Amino acid sequence: MREENCIFCKIANGDIGAATVYEDDDFRVILDLGPASKGHALILPKKHYRDICEADERVMSRLFSLAAKIGAAMKKGLGATGFNVVQNNGTSAGQTVFHLHVHVIPRYENGPAMVTWEPGSPAEGELEQTAKVLRAELM
Repeated sequence: MREENCIFCKIANGDIGAATVYEDDDFRVILDLGPASKGHALILPKKHYRDICEADERVMSRLFSLAAKIGAAMKKGLGATGFNVVQNNGTSAGQTVFHLHVHVIPRYENGPAMVTWEPGSPAEGELEQTAKVLRAELM
């Protein structure tokens, strides 16, 4: 299934050109036009899913297996010393294109800081209460 006006559907299916790193029947991996670092790639499913919650387990399994493969190629081919796998869901999480995609961002020694946060300090009992709420939703 494709979304008519989705830019990532068009790129993933070859209607719009991009610097393609990898392609198979289900995915296209391209270099990001606004890279966080050299080699920053996007994994795009060819089928349209708005976000991670719409994709089935097979797609998700393949996505993260492919992320590992791309990350390993970045380490070997580009000399990256690590990589981040980033997937945003919803506007408040930074999603700007509503087609499921995964960023694989190579990291280099002495490179810029990115994908960081300040650790919080939960109140007494907060973690157990939060876990209880989430467990109830998973049942």
